[in-house]
Amino acid sequence: MAETTRLAPGDRAPAFTLLDAGENPVSLSDYAGRKVIIYFYPAAMTPGCTKQACDFRDNLAELNDAGIAVIGISPDKPAKLAKFVERDELTFPLLSDPEKKVLTEWGAFGEKKMYGKV
Repeated sequence: MAETTRLAPGDRAPAFTLLDAGENPVSLSDYAGRKVIIYFYPAAMTPGCTKQACDFRDNLAELNDAGIAVIGISPDKPAKLAKFVERDELTFPLLSDPEKKVLTEWGAFGEKKMYGKV
């Protein structure tokens, strides 16, 4: 697997359309002209990902007041995302990228290396 290139400040964000937890299509173009935080996480309902999502949830009003929207993207399927949204009362879109196409295009997915092993 080739190493992915991360986006740098000023890079044009690759367009995408993915399904949300309710299996509705959401496109980056839906947010044209707005500031958006797009964060990627490896798996819904894991401790670290839950903490991250709940932090966005708890600060969403402040972010929205500043004109910033939040979108989470993971390789989880919509059904799992729906459980995550319901369990943790998440109030922003979580999008499903099971083929990891967007994750790869945005430089958020690649080979994992740990202790010198791939």
